[in-house]
Formats: sequence, structure tokens, C-alpha cells
Amino acid sequence: MEIVAYGVLSDEEPLLRAAFDKAFAGRHELRCLRLFLDRDTVPTAVGHEIVLSSVNDTLDAGVLRTLAEGGTRMIAQRSTGYNNIDLTAAGELGVTVARVSYYSPYSVAEFAWTLALAVNRRIVRAAHRTRDFDFRLDGLMGRDLRGRTAGVVGTGKIGSAFTAIAHGFGMRLLGWDITENPDCLALGMEYVPRERLFAEADLISLHVPLLPETRHLVDAGTLDLMKDDAILINSSRGGLVDTDALLAALRAGRLTGVGLDVYEEEAGVFFLDKSLEVMTDERLARLMTFGNVLVTSHQAYFTEDAVGQIVRTTVSNVEDYFAGRRGENTLVAAT
Repeated sequence: MEIVAYGVLSDEEPLLRAAFDKAFAGRHELRCLRLFLDRDTVPTAVGHEIVLSSVNDTLDAGVLRTLAEGGTRMIAQRSTGYNNIDLTAAGELGVTVARVSYYSPYSVAEFAWTLALAVNRRIVRAAHRTRDFDFRLDGLMGRDLRGRTAGVVGTGKIGSAFTAIAHGFGMRLLGWDITENPDCLALGMEYVPRERLFAEADLISLHVPLLPETRHLVDAGTLDLMKDDAILINSSRGGLVDTDALLAALRAGRLTGVGLDVYEEEAGVFFLDKSLEVMTDERLARLMTFGNVLVTSHQAYFTEDAVGQIVRTTVSNVEDYFAGRRGENTLVAAT
């Protein structure tokens, strides 16, 4: 059987192939494609019983219908998030869906801190200057983090890892979540209402999934609560932040720094080379014009450790499908 994988990155492919070769010893051939799966590319999946999808694929009802009609019976998503998949349609079409429910939380937490430190200490601007042999310090002043307040929105595995690093910096810890994490409480975190967290925190980092109730969690009202010199970090899902509201705050001269590894309209842009094209997304282009904004292309998870774990879990999900098992990563089990 040939299994097809979409949105495969060049650094990911060797790990993916090695894992499949080890698990299936040539019994199943793996076809890796750079292109993303959507309504235009879905014909390439015809005849493939198993599809390995990426977070930037579009698996709406129409795409799923075409997949099912073409013989696809299993989708293995190579990410934790699955808001790009219409699970209801998948169930109705008899398509099994699985995801990677867990991988190294340290990869994302450490990268969130990379963004935070970079915008706080103006690292990108400083690096650009020194490349031009401009060694002035004008405009590069940052702030000590020790003694300041970190607001962690979402204190699951990644949020907890972020909190531990904040604790190491000697920061006061505020948290917001539907449940309190004992590990965070042990570090001295105080759980408070969301409004208080946004009003008091000097640094806010988002670590919640994208759900209907969390979409645009950071909107005009939330931003109004924040300190003018606060730092906002989003390494979770782009849809958590209302980009228009964020742009308005930035135009008003508010926020010391913003670090974004995700963007709400990133599909069709992130993971692709757009350097020779006109950037038609005006909101993304505007974000890039602010010197206190750092945008990266959804790379927080991208470590050998995390990608290796994602690959191994994906293989395990395929093995579960062949064995007729419903594993812990199964979102939809076809009957």
C-alpha cells in the first residue's frame, strides 16, 4: 500500500521515512509531498487509503468527501491541533482521524521564551545593525525580567514548562485556565481572572488551544486592559489573536514587543517561499513594518526531539488503524 503525506518539510522527511521503514519494513510505501492538501490538490490523494496531513492542510467537508470517494479511510494528522479538520463530516463519511496528542512541550515553551527575550532585548534590530557595522545602542534598551509579572494563559504541559522558565527568571507568576495545574501552583503561581492577568502582567504568553470560545481571546477589549509597555507572545494558534485589534494597538504606540510564531491567516503563506511574490495579505505585511514585532513561521515545535516524537506517534496511529484499534490519539473512529 502507498501512504501519502502532505506538507512534508525537508528536515522532516528523513525522520518520517526512517520511522515508516522501521515499522513496516517495506510493506507500505511512503510518498512525501511538499504541497498542502486542499480542494485544489485533493485529487492527488485518490486511491490512497491512508493520508498523513499537516496542520496547514484544509480538511473541510468538501475535501473530506472527495477523499472518501477516492478511497481514503484514515487521516493521521501530524500535529496536536486539529481545528483544520471537520470531524463531524469525517465521522459521517466513515473516515478515521487521529492526531498527535502529545510531543515535547519544551520545544514550544523554550521558543516562546526565545521570542520574548528577542523582543525585550531588541535582538533582531541589534543583529541587523551589527551586520552593517553599526554598533550604537540607541533604541536597544530592554528591561530586566526578574521581579516583573508573567501572565500564562493556559497552563497545560506547554504552559507549565513556560511557567518553570519564568520561575527561573525570578518572575511573579499569574495563570489563567479552566483548571489549576499543581506543578504551577508549586512554583508560586496565582490563578486569577483573565481580566486581572491581562491588566497586571508585564509579559503575557498564550498556550491554549484554538476553540470557538478561545478564538480572538486577545481582542480590542483585552488589549485595552494590557499595560502600554507589556509584551505579548503567541506560539499556540494564530486565531487566538484578533490581528486587526493588535494592529490598532501597535499603531497607537502601545506594547513594548510582540512575538508571533503563528498568524490567523497563515495557511497558504507559512512554510512557503513568498520572497519573490507581492505580499497580498495586507495585515501580515503591516505587522512586519513594526520594529517591535517579531514574526516567525510556526517553528516553535520544530526540534529534533519534538518532530521525532510526532513522527513516531504518527506511525503508531497508522499501526492502530491497521490493527483495528482505537488509540488515545483517535479523534474519530470509523464504524
